[in-house]
Amino acid sequence: MDKLLIRGGRPLIGEVRISGAKNAALPELCAALLTAEPVTLHNVPRLKDVATMRNLLGHMGVSSETFGERGGMRFHAADPIRPEAPYELVKTMRASVLALGPLLARFGQAKVSLPGGCAIGSRPVDQHIKGLTAMGAEIVVEHGYMVAKLPAGRTRLKGARIATDMVTVTGTENFLMAACLADGETILENAAQEPEIPDLAEMLIKMGARIEGHGSSRIRIQGVEKLHGCIHQVVADRIEAGTFLCAVAATGGDVLVRHGRSDHLEAVIEKLRDAGVTVTTVDDGIRVQSAGVGKLKAQSFRTTEYPGFPTDMQAQFMALNCVAQGAAMVTETIFENRFMHVNELVRLGANIQIDGKVALVEGVARLSGATVMATDLRASASLVIAGLVAEGETRVDRIYHLDRGYDQMETKLRALGADIERVK
Repeated sequence: MDKLLIRGGRPLIGEVRISGAKNAALPELCAALLTAEPVTLHNVPRLKDVATMRNLLGHMGVSSETFGERGGMRFHAADPIRPEAPYELVKTMRASVLALGPLLARFGQAKVSLPGGCAIGSRPVDQHIKGLTAMGAEIVVEHGYMVAKLPAGRTRLKGARIATDMVTVTGTENFLMAACLADGETILENAAQEPEIPDLAEMLIKMGARIEGHGSSRIRIQGVEKLHGCIHQVVADRIEAGTFLCAVAATGGDVLVRHGRSDHLEAVIEKLRDAGVTVTTVDDGIRVQSAGVGKLKAQSFRTTEYPGFPTDMQAQFMALNCVAQGAAMVTETIFENRFMHVNELVRLGANIQIDGKVALVEGVARLSGATVMATDLRASASLVIAGLVAEGETRVDRIYHLDRGYDQMETKLRALGADIERVK
């Protein structure tokens, strides 16, 4: 397995281009299943999860091709399509559940393996089943698969009012895609509001869908007879942008985060400014300037659904807190196992105590390089940030987690002046 070797202590200077959002690209790849016409996406990130989803679509019979240097992909889900997502192809990726809604909506049946992914806690599929059942689907879970079909005599899902018991991003996306081809009106209550949701909705509207309210907690969809192909550009990845903001804040430096959207990162940027970092919105990006280690003030925060502080930025900001002045309380409310990076940060010299859902971080004057192990996607990013500020050499093992969600992270950091290399 590949590793990253990092020699810390260098400020980051220059400009970095943010890639397309993983959490927008994956549902938008699945949206290609909703039409027999070609769908073209631009700004698709080069990630392991994207490659896995593309392989999954290929297994179903969807043809695809890449083009250009800016993440161009074209998909064509012409008949016949095999409506099945086997375990072997989805065991490393929870987003595979996003195939369930489109397959049911267009083909009236689906067999999708229960998903895998990062071991950060349970992300139950019961909300997906509850919502699609309300739309008329018959779904059973057997032998590790969700097996779904329409009742005898029905050829389409039916519109429904769906109120989930919790805010679920993938659930909102599944219902949104399924409702586009359902009979009648579907209303999604308690819908997720993350920027990736309205980006998917805008793509579906280009395909002929009738959607209102996307970006709010109540989305209304009028089903249409069929959807057509479209051309769509994937929105920039706010979590990648936030990760680079935290990296510059921790190491010190001056970087233009090209394509970063400050309006998608307001909660994170507010905390960075409170920590003493200068963050400025500029044309087509965000400029971040920081004095680095010893000049920052620790910041307490609590993860919540968008537009609150994102759970996907908790580990990266914790790495910053490790070398800030004072103490901070980090409260994780979304996933129960999302403090697995703490023990690895402690190996680098961090002072962190955990009590249930709360981590108390006492800033230290310095971190020292060591061998650490990535446990999940965002944990691996926090270890990279910590390695960038640590004295000496840090080795990050199991970076296949990093490759699931960051497009050539070490190459982008090296261009900013970091001493980082990938070794086999």
